[in-house]
Amino acid sequence: MFIKQITVFIENRTGRLEQVTQVLKDNDINIVSISLADTSDYGLLRLILSNPEKAATVLKENGFSAMITDVIAVKLTQHVGKLGELLFILSSAGVNVEYMYGLTSGDENASIVLKTNDQKKALATITESAFTLLSTEETYKMND
Repeated sequence: MFIKQITVFIENRTGRLEQVTQVLKDNDINIVSISLADTSDYGLLRLILSNPEKAATVLKENGFSAMITDVIAVKLTQHVGKLGELLFILSSAGVNVEYMYGLTSGDENASIVLKTNDQKKALATITESAFTLLSTEETYKMND
């Protein structure tokens, strides 16, 4: 199953990130996970949020360029090499990971969000393995 990620393109200047978080706060949208990558002129802000559809709407209403992307959230037990095992399974299936980042959780396990070059194949490959996917309900409510 896929979860929804919001990607916001923001100018790389003082206060712009704070403005995004303020819009989310004002609309009672919780940030579950966040990743920011920058270039000299702009940033790619990737967010897992408690209400991604509402977030995309209110961010656009407030002048931000926001889009929704399907990503995969995978639970990882806290054992040496578990991420490597997942990556081996994906690469053996011919799936390339384009990006990934950590996802907060309230238990002893870790979780990651990932985007691949073939999301359907990645989802099928992970589903057939011993790894566990996070549902949308589990993911969006992690920190509520």
